[in-house]
Amino acid sequence: MAALSIHPVADDLSFGARVSGVGMDNVTDPAIRAQLNALFEDRGVIVFEGCDPSLEMQCAVSEVFGPLKGHSYKGITTADSKFPGVMELKRYPGESDIWEVDGVPLAGWVPWHFDACYSSELNRAGVLRVVESPPEGGLTGFADGIQLYRDIDPALRDRFEHLEILYHPQLMFTNMRYRRPRRFLLRNLSERINTMFNVNAGAPRAIHPAVWRRPTGERVLHLAPWQADGIVGMENEEGDALLEAMFAEIEAKMTPYIHQWQPGEMVLWDNWRFVHRASGHSPDHGRLVHRTTIEGDYGRGRWEHEVEAVGDAMMA
Repeated sequence: MAALSIHPVADDLSFGARVSGVGMDNVTDPAIRAQLNALFEDRGVIVFEGCDPSLEMQCAVSEVFGPLKGHSYKGITTADSKFPGVMELKRYPGESDIWEVDGVPLAGWVPWHFDACYSSELNRAGVLRVVESPPEGGLTGFADGIQLYRDIDPALRDRFEHLEILYHPQLMFTNMRYRRPRRFLLRNLSERINTMFNVNAGAPRAIHPAVWRRPTGERVLHLAPWQADGIVGMENEEGDALLEAMFAEIEAKMTPYIHQWQPGEMVLWDNWRFVHRASGHSPDHGRLVHRTTIEGDYGRGRWEHEVEAVGDAMMA
């Protein structure tokens, strides 16, 4: 059995790895799986290169890192009934969610965030595979919370050491409170997003710590502006200004990895450690993405108050 080929995504980054050599012939091998899990814990983002471009391969690679999380939200499309854990994110030319961001019309634009911030539980990881790409744009960025904790202004970091952040799903786009682009207009909103708003209209706010410590000892700065609704116990002008200052500092000090998609690639990222974003692309072109979500929870989130049930607005 051939050994895996492993290289950093960039020589100047402390996270991320490129891996080739994973296939259906070795993906179930215990030694390969152990090697990949150790790499995931260390580097946080893995770009799988030269993979079989199939749903079966995507599921097999994803399951190396844990069981797949189903998507109970009725607006989510499954790529194939044989693979219910694969979410299909399809954007057609001119028919998707279209925003004008600082004068540029974009489809598929999503600012910095971590998945399920609006929930009390955070899934372990996500895996993306781009099936159809636009000729330009459509990039995905990843920023490391360990790097952010290390490099941001220590005085500001210390103020957030024990703070908790509120999140709500209705603060996705037009209702964004923090780091909203100066010129930000809605051109078209899909039925899927409208339904998500309606499903979650009465949902409670979720609470997550701004900083948490990994079992390996590193501290992670883990907060993002998308769907953020303030600081617990500081929902006032002072708290809003403090949170806005932190988000600005994060953007100034992050050293992100920006992935330009190539055929036969899948990207895995640690949702407890990283924030990510989608650059968007011209609405004149479509894009098709298959996504799997890996189950898990870091055990530090909670609801603002007890609830019986809330809607599932899983976003990628």
